[in-house]
Amino acid sequence: MFEVKDIKESEFANNPIIQRMTQYNHEQLLFCNDNATGLKAIIAVHNTILGPALGGTRMWQYTNELEALNDVLRLSRGMTYKNSISGLNLGGGKAVIIGDSRTQKNEALFRRFGKFVQSLGGKYITAEDVGISPQDMTWVNMETDHVVGLPGKSGDPSPVTAYGVYMGMKAAAKAKYGSDSLTGKKIAVQGVGHVGEYLVKNLAKENAEIYITDIHEETLKNVSEKYGAKVVGLEEIYDIDMDIYAPCALGATVNDDTLSRLNCDIIAGAANNQLKLEDVHGELVKTKGILYVPDFMLNAGGVINCFAEVKGLTSEWAMSKAEDIYQTTLNIINRSENENLPTYKIANAMAEERINAIGKVKLPL
Repeated sequence: MFEVKDIKESEFANNPIIQRMTQYNHEQLLFCNDNATGLKAIIAVHNTILGPALGGTRMWQYTNELEALNDVLRLSRGMTYKNSISGLNLGGGKAVIIGDSRTQKNEALFRRFGKFVQSLGGKYITAEDVGISPQDMTWVNMETDHVVGLPGKSGDPSPVTAYGVYMGMKAAAKAKYGSDSLTGKKIAVQGVGHVGEYLVKNLAKENAEIYITDIHEETLKNVSEKYGAKVVGLEEIYDIDMDIYAPCALGATVNDDTLSRLNCDIIAGAANNQLKLEDVHGELVKTKGILYVPDFMLNAGGVINCFAEVKGLTSEWAMSKAEDIYQTTLNIINRSENENLPTYKIANAMAEERINAIGKVKLPL
């Protein structure tokens, strides 16, 4: 028999989970556990002012549950800002499944996860993210309709994501060098999975000098042979002489250690939460004279692709919308220079301004 004890008010107020939700202003957290399937997951709904919270599900072998919690909180907040600054009528959410995506996937686990998504009644719409494939989403879809990125529909969002990153990178080059041509520019792409490879493909068409690294040797070999990119080591990527650093794997690669080593003019990549400590490293890149393109705006092509599926819009619409990232990037850079503030602060402010404005809209009585 379970013993139920009263929770003191002071204990509740000091709960680290509640504190983290308060810090990022989250609306809801759902902890998902199912012993039968081995599912351990967290769904975070950050903000639904603009619409239902849309954001992908990530499967990763986190060191512990606290690491997973911190990741899903930061990622879901980033989705709110991403959807807002992209002009989409969607809120921000994210989910993480704790596990090895190469060995622990099965139909039962994803169907059970789908039931948890369904329990939120449409408040959260999921899609694929790191470690998740369109096939996995078909299993989730067996239990809920609140899923996008399905085969035969919008499918893999990676090409649209990569195209948006490419367009934002060109805009940053325009601001930094006076021309948006990337021909001959030395560009280091960290992570050449789905999005990274499509980015390399775009850069190769423009005859950029491309350096790549990845944790998977076979992937590196394949991308190198297809596009003529030079392979470098996982740590070496931070030390090469380059024009643009493009982090396209996991976050927090812009930190105290790497900023003392990076020799680049621009940071523009597809990874989420590239700044380890936003307030600290967002200021440092500006101090060092590096132009940082805020990640949640730059990698919005994926959610644009998902929005197109939700609204029944075409893939051509999604690519056209992703092209707008070029102008949004220039707007952020120009405002950053005019207000003498780091680009991350400007991007955050632009996203918050739209959320606040729409939040004031009242239906007529």
